[in-house]
Amino acid sequence: MIQRSRVDAQPAYVLHTYTFRETSLIVELFSRDFGRMALLARGARRPRSAIRGVLMAFQPLEVGWAGKGEVVTLMRAEWQGGLPLLAGEALFCGYYLNELLMHLLPREDPHERLFVRYADMLAILAAGPPGTERESALRSFEKALLGELGYGLTLDHDSEGQPVRPEHHYTYRMEVAGTVRVAPDSGANGVVIGQTLLELAADRLSGPRTRNEAKLLMRTLLAHYLAGEELDSRKMFKELQEL
Repeated sequence: MIQRSRVDAQPAYVLHTYTFRETSLIVELFSRDFGRMALLARGARRPRSAIRGVLMAFQPLEVGWAGKGEVVTLMRAEWQGGLPLLAGEALFCGYYLNELLMHLLPREDPHERLFVRYADMLAILAAGPPGTERESALRSFEKALLGELGYGLTLDHDSEGQPVRPEHHYTYRMEVAGTVRVAPDSGANGVVIGQTLLELAADRLSGPRTRNEAKLLMRTLLAHYLAGEELDSRKMFKELQEL
């Protein structure tokens, strides 16, 4: 844990905000050098607040804060510009990323490489690439997040150290923290072909089957570390699809 009495000119993104008393906000930030932080933005809900319109999710900010403890005081926040506002499915993807970071990242635990990956991911979403490209980028980010948390995935070798073969079938076993080869008709949960594992390892999902299997695999792994808690962004997206 890194604590500072005063920090200035720190790159950051807003993950979430919630009201505090009548005129203020608690702002959850993902900062480059300090990780996830909770900041008190005094007076941010007042109509004439200078920072009210700056504290937007998915936009690059430069912030400063002061204080010690679990919640510090936001002293300044400046928009750094450069990214279009997210909309449609890209917006839901952004909310999904923020929820993952809120649930899985401990506070004041720096992850500079993940911060860069997050910024790159927002740029991809803002650019509005085809859905297939967006899916591959999301799987890559999920994999990087688990790796940063110490749950890195070995996808090109199975749990016995044998190279994964594209045509073979595998399942991921949490108890051995690795992939296990299974028969196609084994009835095991979460069976994927080796090609999916190899493409996921290379951050390049080429076809509908590998994209779908990679999504289900990563969803299973993340659910384990989320302790089964369903993310609001997924529930909202499902509800919209059912309308």
